[in-house]
Amino acid sequence: MSDYAPPLNDIKFLLDHVTPIDALAKLAPYSELDGDSVMSVVEEFGRLMSDVWAPTNAVGDAEGSHVEGDTVRTATGFKEAYRAYADAGWGAVPFEEAYGGGGFPWLVGIVMQELLNSANMALAMAPLLTQGAIDAILHHGSEEQKEKYLLKMVSGEWTGSMNLTEPDAGSDVGALRTKAVRQEDGTYRISGQKIFITFGEHSFTDNIVHLVLARIPGAPTGTKGISCFIVPKFLVNDDGTLGERNDVHIVSVEHKMGIKASPTCVLAYGDNSDGAVGYLIGEENAGMRYMFTMMNNARLGVGVEGLGLAERAYQHALAYTKERKQGYAPGAVRGEKSFIIEHPDVRRSLLTMKAYTESMRVLAYKVAEQIDVARHGDDEVTRTAAQEMVDLLIPLTKSYCTDVAETVTSIGISLHGGMGFIEETGAAQFYRDTKITQIYEGTNGIQAMDLVGRKLPMRAGGVLADQVNRMKATVEELAGAGPELEGIHRELSAALGALDETSTWILTNGLSDPVQALSAATPFQRLFATTVAGWLMAQQALVAKRLIDTGAPDADVAAVKLVTAQFFAEHLLPQVHGLVAPVTAGKDDLFALTADQF
Repeated sequence: MSDYAPPLNDIKFLLDHVTPIDALAKLAPYSELDGDSVMSVVEEFGRLMSDVWAPTNAVGDAEGSHVEGDTVRTATGFKEAYRAYADAGWGAVPFEEAYGGGGFPWLVGIVMQELLNSANMALAMAPLLTQGAIDAILHHGSEEQKEKYLLKMVSGEWTGSMNLTEPDAGSDVGALRTKAVRQEDGTYRISGQKIFITFGEHSFTDNIVHLVLARIPGAPTGTKGISCFIVPKFLVNDDGTLGERNDVHIVSVEHKMGIKASPTCVLAYGDNSDGAVGYLIGEENAGMRYMFTMMNNARLGVGVEGLGLAERAYQHALAYTKERKQGYAPGAVRGEKSFIIEHPDVRRSLLTMKAYTESMRVLAYKVAEQIDVARHGDDEVTRTAAQEMVDLLIPLTKSYCTDVAETVTSIGISLHGGMGFIEETGAAQFYRDTKITQIYEGTNGIQAMDLVGRKLPMRAGGVLADQVNRMKATVEELAGAGPELEGIHRELSAALGALDETSTWILTNGLSDPVQALSAATPFQRLFATTVAGWLMAQQALVAKRLIDTGAPDADVAAVKLVTAQFFAEHLLPQVHGLVAPVTAGKDDLFALTADQF
């Protein structure tokens, strides 16, 4: 398996020019930051990822994780790699200083998440699930809960897990049956079983803080009757020391097609008592509302998992095409055979991988940047506009990055030829690992339902209109900007036409018949997301051309960015036109057969 090298030039280009750190530094909490200091942090973190984490990736895929007694045995080197990450304080970087965090923008945290997932996605799940638990406690926990749990979770001394899914519920969280019975001392006794709990058990840390959704007897049915509880593996005394073991125990670890080294656990609560001890977060029956607080970050994080795997697959395939010789490239002198990177179709495949990966990166970074603006913008109007943009783009980012990652990792296998189908080359692992990202945090079909059901109607379509206007402004900027940008101008303008036609169809037909909107949701989501990606790649191209024209120090990097933006616009963006018909076809074909006729 090839070595992993953090794509520092790509990251620096975006942080300098497209989602600039210097602009975020104008926000009060980040006033002491600048691009150079941030890149120093990223470079140092990248060394840990390439030197310590990346070598464990293939090992984890081969060994997996296994239940041993009442804990989980993880793959060789995993615990040591996690400790190197936690002991250096890397998990604290994007969190508030009040709880031991580094106070960096969320954008920097997303950059780090990309590197984590490229290096070893299975291992990355431990700190990334902890971040989700931190988010929930930070926003909705009591001051006592924050003081008791957050410092050690932010530092990485303890990890966290999210316990939502149950055997009979799946994505229908409202159907869960885990029970929480209130006690006289204000605690709750939790009983039931949860499945698909990532890093629900391990030996990396002394404690695991489980966040558990459960139903209090007498609560309303469905999602309105769900509450959220802190259920630690070990109870925590008032002085912060660990007390007795709580009644939460591992039942088994799932056997999966990918991320095999990540222990995806079945956990049982209260099997040996009248229930595990739990502590209510916030108010009763508000658990789902609290979960949605962290949902944007969680869905963005899953999109970044796709990005990380795509980058690793691209590097892996690129290295192979530079060392594998086969046949003669057009025009090659007969004699020694050509490296396969010289063949036109291999070039097309590599550029497809590269352009898609760059589009995923700029989309994820843009959303992260807007999260920072939404939190700390100078005025309410700025913060609201940023939050609306985040809300609209989150389902697009999650679905696009994970769907495209499947494409990129699949191409990576094909570039290895028959050897790509052999596990020893390592190419297949990235593809297998990617599949779960399309399912995590709501399948991409659920993202599409969210997009057309909740996001398009925001402010009576005003949020969508604002985004379209941003993209139209870029089209205007492209006009007359030079012959190098003519193709980008033409294709982005045409894509906006397709978006206008389909969004108008959905808003018109979906208002009177929601089934029409839901039937069109998935192809529309891909059309919209691809158009937004094309817009951001066009912005990259505009920046790149300016840097080239002025002879900037990074003009050589900019020249590459201009080519990938041109390729995206002329080879990938036109796919949106093939999605117009599936969107506007409506529901009739979908419901022409009875269930028995399928």
